[in-house]
Amino acid sequence: MERTILHCDCNSFFASVECRLRPELRDVPMAVCGDPESRHGIILAKNEPAKKYGVVTAETIWQARRKCPRLVLVPTHFQEYVKYSRRINSIYRRFTDRVEPFSIDESWLDVTGSRALFGDGKRIADTLRKTVRRETGITISVGVSFNKIFAKLGSDYKKPDATTVISRENYRRIVFPLPVGALMFCGKKTAEILAGLGIHTIGDLAGSDRELLRARLGKAAGMLCDYAAGLDDSPVRGPGEEREIKSVGNSVTFRRDLVGAEDIRKGVKAIADSVAARMRRNGVRCWVVQIGIKNPSLRTITRQKTLREPTHLAREIGAAALDLISACWNPNAPIRMLAISGTALVPDGAPGGQLSFFDPGGDNRSGEKQEKLETAMDAIREKYGPGAVTSGTLLDNDLGVEGLHRK
Repeated sequence: MERTILHCDCNSFFASVECRLRPELRDVPMAVCGDPESRHGIILAKNEPAKKYGVVTAETIWQARRKCPRLVLVPTHFQEYVKYSRRINSIYRRFTDRVEPFSIDESWLDVTGSRALFGDGKRIADTLRKTVRRETGITISVGVSFNKIFAKLGSDYKKPDATTVISRENYRRIVFPLPVGALMFCGKKTAEILAGLGIHTIGDLAGSDRELLRARLGKAAGMLCDYAAGLDDSPVRGPGEEREIKSVGNSVTFRRDLVGAEDIRKGVKAIADSVAARMRRNGVRCWVVQIGIKNPSLRTITRQKTLREPTHLAREIGAAALDLISACWNPNAPIRMLAISGTALVPDGAPGGQLSFFDPGGDNRSGEKQEKLETAMDAIREKYGPGAVTSGTLLDNDLGVEGLHRK
């Protein structure tokens, strides 16, 4: 039986909730930001009137106010967002028990078994939109498809308050012209590499030579090509089912700000070591390394890169994190908080060798040696405690990273 998968995405969620809490904000340009008093704060969400001025998520407050001087700024109220998220997901569960939240404002639903009761996927999606809007005042956009990846593309395709059906009959017409960066796990850097190969759209990617892409992207090429061609068959996991780990990460708000390349290296070393150890404990490797940086003014940026091969080694996760930081951050600018995570996880025994960043020619001996070293450190910590062994570069540091292996 052909699956029917929905991806439900709340439109401008934070801003929509704020407008419910304060109805007077509904018809004026407004945006939610972490720190309304800081001109360097980041726009987290905006309402429809603000969008008409060109205000976009993730730009700074001063950039947004140049476009819209009358922009009303409000601080975040995360507890309210959580309440609304729970209410909306409870509505989804009236239609199916297979609801998998992807974030606070997004969920996948498998409604294959619900069609006999509620109609086809489009009818269920339209009913959900009306029900959520009537009971919560929040609008959602819904993608309907035969897999999770295309359903997510559908919810992004038309906003706000819209249903988009991507079927086996029309997916080439709808999906293939979209930019390749619209695909899950195809970050900016990966999209740039693909553009250099003449691959600009999802259709280009679906029809590409996988071996050629593998030479540039490693095993991630196969995953992305499968996504582009509509071959994703990952399940929607309901409550009580074992959920696959979507990411493994750690973050530290340091005892003092990191300033300078040496401080940054120490911070990255400590966090990458803890993240890699957790991956090995969970039996997974990551395709994608993501960083988050927060400065003393609480401005936050995130960046990510796709690796050539999946890894669970601290050295390679740390190297990727340092590459990202060097590309986007002045090393002399202070860092208050640093986060590193691995996403796009695969099981430890999945096919594909471990290619070291330090062995571009493909010689795996250095990677094998590093694997033995890091697993030996795991064994020592398991037997004698989290603080039993650490890198010499982290001895007597004043950064406050001592307890990371307990997280």
